[in-house]
Amino acid sequence: MEIVLKTTFNTSATAIYDAWLSSEGHTKMTGGEATACKKVGEGFSAWDGYINGSNLVLEENERIVQSWRTSQFLDHEPDSQIEILLEETNGSTQLTLRHTQVPESGEHYRKGWDEHYFQPMKKYFS
Repeated sequence: MEIVLKTTFNTSATAIYDAWLSSEGHTKMTGGEATACKKVGEGFSAWDGYINGSNLVLEENERIVQSWRTSQFLDHEPDSQIEILLEETNGSTQLTLRHTQVPESGEHYRKGWDEHYFQPMKKYFS
């Protein structure tokens, strides 16, 4: 299954990129405890350990690709993958999230992205 979502934030691509890949920034922008860094191959966690993965591709201020799984994934299910594309125009940034290889039972992640990421991020970046 694949989930594709788009939203716009009133901030720069740099601000989103930096917050996403910073333990402190990710924690503040989502409200859930996170660990993160700006190194390919390094692991991360979010939402108090509910989400785990690693950085696969980092293109500064433009693109983040991460392996991604939650504690709800079954042991035999492979990691899913998220790709975040950032496109800045006139001080606002459109974020496109492409979440691929989502388990069949993962439709609820669509709502989770909005409620636990996009809504708190809009407040954080306002």
